[in-house]
Amino acid sequence: MAQPASGPAEAEGPCSTPPERAVHPVDEKLTPSRLLPAALQHIAAMYAGVVTPPLIIGQAVGLDAAGMTRLIAASLLIAGCATLLQTLGIGGLAGNRLPFVNAASSAGIAPMLAIAETNAPGHQLPAIYGAVLVAGVFCLAVGPFFGRLLRFFPPLVTGVVITLIGVTLMPVPVSWAQGGDKTATDFGDMKYLALAAFTLVVILLIQRFGRGFLRQVALLMGLLIGTLAAVPFGLADFSSLRDAPLAAVPTPFAFGAPEFQPAAILSLCIVMLVLMTESSAGMLAVGEICDRRTDGRTLTRGLRTDGIATLIGPVFGGFPTSAFAQNVGVVSLTRVRSRYVVAAAGAALLVLGLFPVLGAVVSLVPMPVLGGAGIVLFGSIAVSGIRTLSEAGLDDSSNIILVAVALGAGIVPLAAPGFYADFPSWAQTVLGSGISAGALVAVLLNLFFHHLGTHGRTAVALKSS
Repeated sequence: MAQPASGPAEAEGPCSTPPERAVHPVDEKLTPSRLLPAALQHIAAMYAGVVTPPLIIGQAVGLDAAGMTRLIAASLLIAGCATLLQTLGIGGLAGNRLPFVNAASSAGIAPMLAIAETNAPGHQLPAIYGAVLVAGVFCLAVGPFFGRLLRFFPPLVTGVVITLIGVTLMPVPVSWAQGGDKTATDFGDMKYLALAAFTLVVILLIQRFGRGFLRQVALLMGLLIGTLAAVPFGLADFSSLRDAPLAAVPTPFAFGAPEFQPAAILSLCIVMLVLMTESSAGMLAVGEICDRRTDGRTLTRGLRTDGIATLIGPVFGGFPTSAFAQNVGVVSLTRVRSRYVVAAAGAALLVLGLFPVLGAVVSLVPMPVLGGAGIVLFGSIAVSGIRTLSEAGLDDSSNIILVAVALGAGIVPLAAPGFYADFPSWAQTVLGSGISAGALVAVLLNLFFHHLGTHGRTAVALKSS
């Protein structure tokens, strides 16, 4: 028998004022005393990741201190704008309206380094930015239909790609730890190795003995303490801080007009598919954490934000933009689910981007210090991929073969840098990046093992079960 309805109206009586509808935690507007510390945690979690792509690419193309400052400022500016657009949204056009951070992803670093290596000085950044522009258009075009493509990017494929991101980038911090400049006579000197080891030990000690917020900023604390330790030995260069302008609006195409090269474009479009997969997974995860289901429309708006940021980024000096998994972890850990907290973090990044002198502070960090921290940063990316693979059904022999061959294809350029030297230039750009090569092989093998001609076998298996 149905029970009579009961609720606040009966308990309070006919003259009571109806209670206000509860605000969902995602839409909650916190007081400044709660909002600012929570936003600071997000900035601390993502800052090192945001400045990593411009630091690596800038070093690779030989930018001077002023160029590095502009590149870092552009990365911060685009990250701030993308995060604000994602959290606050624009009608039904863009923005998933979740506590979701967007910024330049490390996944594009290796392919962009490959593009830089195949172009002459002066054409490296233009070729990279031309490919990034097209990748942004590609994301906007494919985004609305991407939900249908997710079955081709299961955890088996994304786990391989994320693992390769960490593994293929590991030579970068190793080079940094030796001084950064391979042409220098003191490259690999013990003073550089000692400083890198000291930074790594500081990060490990903070992670082991620190509590709460201190553990969350262990990477930044390692960078700070390592830089301070480098000062007495003359290993910290303050010239970039002295010469950096206090405030400046980024100049469009300051590094040259974009150049469009088919092989470079193909390489970054493959990376964009990976980034869209990561963003989709991040949105689904945040939706679960926040008790707000991520439906198809939310996913489309979120991916459209990735596309807009990736398209606009190269105009000012930015790189391919995607979700930041570390900030998903912050939301899960702190249980502060308000999107306005992340919006405040985005606004702070935007301000940092408009004041290059603040971005120049990052360029003060010596290469060996970055090397010690980079081992943790890139190693943690590989661990994320391994975690994803652990949930991908590796008890199946076909999956084991898939992962083995894809990882092998991705490690070839790392183990033998000249392996593809006799290949056409377009093939060198695609296969010369371990991430692109591994992703391509993983997708093709996933199609071969799990999609092509499987319908009949699946039906038979279902009937026999």
